[in-house]
Amino acid sequence: MDSLANIIGILCAKYPELVQNHILSWAESENIWLVRISVLFQLKYKENTDRELLKLIILKNTNNKEFFITKAFGWALREYSMTNKEWVKLFLESNTLQSLSVREASKYL
Repeated sequence: MDSLANIIGILCAKYPELVQNHILSWAESENIWLVRISVLFQLKYKENTDRELLKLIILKNTNNKEFFITKAFGWALREYSMTNKEWVKLFLESNTLQSLSVREASKYL
């Protein structure tokens, strides 16, 4: 499933309208795998990561206690921390996330 997030990321980079047409609705889906893809699709974007979109998707789902979702938050933030540690640090300080998300996100801080 996570390799699908990578493919979706490639498609969204090429066709940005997919974010508005699909990713935002997936972020609010009852299907945990669609939510997970909405979190992880930017994983390889590095400096091209849309921080506001990442923040929006995570904050829409902070009450979700599903392991695969909270793990995805941490993974996405950890990956982005290799590009922008300060933003991730500030995000973690300013928002309440599950301990799994924080632990994963903080790995390289």
